[in-house]
Amino acid sequence: MEDQQFKHIVRIANADIDGNRKIVDALRKIKGIGFAVANAVCHLAQVDAMKKAGYMLPEEVKKVDMIIADAVGSGAPLWLLNRRKNLEDGIDRHMVGADLTFAQESDIRFMKQIRSYKGVRHAIGAPVRGQRTRSNFRKNKGKVMGVIKKKEVAQAAASKEEKSKGGKEAKK
Repeated sequence: MEDQQFKHIVRIANADIDGNRKIVDALRKIKGIGFAVANAVCHLAQVDAMKKAGYMLPEEVKKVDMIIADAVGSGAPLWLLNRRKNLEDGIDRHMVGADLTFAQESDIRFMKQIRSYKGVRHAIGAPVRGQRTRSNFRKNKGKVMGVIKKKEVAQAAASKEEKSKGGKEAKK
């Protein structure tokens, strides 16, 4: 009888979740939900976190979906939320999925617009959070830059001059 109710894919928070995983692990596949949030959602919804997601009843799915959509109203602690005191409206909320991606992109766009330090670092593709740049982050749009030695720089400059002289003589 339980095999007939098993669903291989469960739809929660506009994301497809694998029904063969435990509920707490399956929720972590949604962008914006980590270990602590998944456990809190299961606790607030009063759902067995170790049960497979495919065996969830439709009422349980709705309950979990509503708690994810309105974490503050359902009693989640404020320290658990990923969007506290939003810049636009000052409201505490927890964002997941495409909403979280859009909010992150708009935050980065805003930092670039006001020319903050982090915004400038984002714009030039440098590390934003204080990592070292001497040996890491030497990639420029997919190409590895590496270390250029003085001799190689001198040789490259000399070959450039020869090419430019050769091009001018051919035109005469």
